[in-house]
Amino acid sequence: MSAAHGVRRVAVVGTGVIGASWTAYFLAQGLDANATDPSPGAEERLRQAVAQHWPTLERFGLAAGASVDRLRFHDSLEDAVSVADFVQENGPERMDFKIELFRRMDAAAPPDAILASSSSGLAISGVQSGCAHPQRVVLGHPFNPPHLIPLVEVIGGERTSADTIERTLAFYAAIGKRPIHVKREVKGHIANRLQAALWREAFHLVEQGVASVADIDTAIAHGPGLRWAVMGPFMNLHLSGGAGGIAHVLAHLGGPIEDWWKDLGAPSMTPALQARVSEGVAQELGTRRTDELEAARDTLLLNLIRAKADTGTLD
Repeated sequence: MSAAHGVRRVAVVGTGVIGASWTAYFLAQGLDANATDPSPGAEERLRQAVAQHWPTLERFGLAAGASVDRLRFHDSLEDAVSVADFVQENGPERMDFKIELFRRMDAAAPPDAILASSSSGLAISGVQSGCAHPQRVVLGHPFNPPHLIPLVEVIGGERTSADTIERTLAFYAAIGKRPIHVKREVKGHIANRLQAALWREAFHLVEQGVASVADIDTAIAHGPGLRWAVMGPFMNLHLSGGAGGIAHVLAHLGGPIEDWWKDLGAPSMTPALQARVSEGVAQELGTRRTDELEAARDTLLLNLIRAKADTGTLD
């Protein structure tokens, strides 16, 4: 959201991996950012992370007025949120912790400020339960890393107002995100549930000795994953049907797909399975360093996102 939409200053609460990525993105969008985190050395780590992300964001294209100098770090939570128009919280995934954190933020933030949580699994109805103004509390769940991935899942709790949801969707869209409105609270929201379904079968295939960890990664990264990066599962299925579209596919493959569903596994995360997968990942990594893989991933993501933006018919 530009200043014309009412947001000039964002407060980022919790500046770990997700919070630091959000901070860099907000700054790149020309916003002021107040940040706070009680961990020792948090400010130094945050500024290093922002500096690390900045060249990538420059390649994306910075908004007018974007500057790392617009970052202010506060030791006090209350000071950080006291002048914010929008708060993006990224604290630990513990309900008791978040209830108290949001109670404090709600007491200190301006009346019109929206309080959004990046929680990947907690129900926002519980998070807002200790607030005097729960109608302004919403879930704004990003996909990692937030400074690159456009998706944000917006979910209201039992006491979140429709106006808050609309304003939150508008804010994220105005700063270049692709927000979706998840209409019911479910564990893991949407994207993580879809990932979990794939992970379950991937772990099952390893457990059953069907394929190695590396071959399963290859099967996705060099197969359907390429199509999924272009468009979602339903649109991909539609294209598989040719002129008849998805109706043709479902009429002819609906039965076989249902048979596959019935044959999918439900593995348990046993120590033996964890060890087997970890060993497989180590073998797949070989001598490559994690930071090198992350850099390569980010470059490919940047190029892919740019390419998608240039091809409006796939938007």
